[in-house]
Amino acid sequence: MSDEIAAVSAAGGAALYVFTAVLSGTLIVLLYPLLKRYALAKPNLRSSHRTPTPQGGGIAVIAAMVAAILIAGGLRLFGLGFDWPLPAIIAAVVAMAGIGAIDDIHPLPAAPRLLLQVIIVAGVIYTLPAELRVAAPLPCWLERLLLVLGGLWFVNLVNFMDGIDWMTVAEVLPLTAGLVVLGKVGALPSYATVAALALGGGVLGFAYFNRPVAKVFLGDVGSLPIGLLLGWLLLLAAAEGHLAAAIVMPLYYLADATVTLLRRLFGGESFWQPHRTHFYQRATDRGFSVLDVVARVFLVNVCLCALAVTTVILPGRASDSVALVAGSGLVAALLLTFARGRTRRSSG
Repeated sequence: MSDEIAAVSAAGGAALYVFTAVLSGTLIVLLYPLLKRYALAKPNLRSSHRTPTPQGGGIAVIAAMVAAILIAGGLRLFGLGFDWPLPAIIAAVVAMAGIGAIDDIHPLPAAPRLLLQVIIVAGVIYTLPAELRVAAPLPCWLERLLLVLGGLWFVNLVNFMDGIDWMTVAEVLPLTAGLVVLGKVGALPSYATVAALALGGGVLGFAYFNRPVAKVFLGDVGSLPIGLLLGWLLLLAAAEGHLAAAIVMPLYYLADATVTLLRRLFGGESFWQPHRTHFYQRATDRGFSVLDVVARVFLVNVCLCALAVTTVILPGRASDSVALVAGSGLVAALLLTFARGRTRRSSG
């Protein structure tokens, strides 16, 4: 009987994933004329594209994802109901998407944009139950403060890294798949597993339109709430006792963005201004094609997620240490490859 239930659950999960992908893609087709008219991204110092391209495809991703979660909750699929976490995170995701949508059309000054992000992230952390702890030795107030700062960094992390076609696709698809596997082995609650499925499906529907050369970009309306939701899902995994897995899964994004930020800070640069100094951007300037870059990022992310899942299936300090060391080595090798660029053969 349990195998039958598992099979139904797997079939239902696949159906939800496909439904969200189809809905996301359909919404992009419907929205495209409006995005082309009102949300055209013109090339700037950060851009990899050379011609104005519609942005705001994230509207479809987030709308499809929210719709899928609401339908699953309304029909009580997978035993899902509207428990305390779902209304809070859905409201936060929609609010963050609203900030991104405004910024896509009329760029906001850095200070008010950051303040609004802090309010939303703090609201999400405030709704967490008191017993949900990641670093129990710390005072609760200090842990929550650090979680707000970490959540704020994750929100902007995805935005910073969404600088070439398919980059967010190469990050989100492996991560959401890994999170779904964690849910299947009991390391995430059912509502988090459904949210990961819906997010992965939404991004899959967007992927076709964002393939190089992209017809539409995600925009802040997509990158900011995706960062918030991914950070929330990884936080839940860490709170279930799988901190190593929560660190290893997004390790490439964390390393590229954090090292780049620190380098710019120590170099006295205005780090909040558009730039092209992320490792993946420098790689495209040094001989790698966009597909070369995103393929490598995708494969490394698949390996990182496999290492993370291993720490859950084979729990213990040894597996955590191996995953962290191996994952760090993989990411360091990729960053070094991007920094060096592609060796060009001499024509003579």
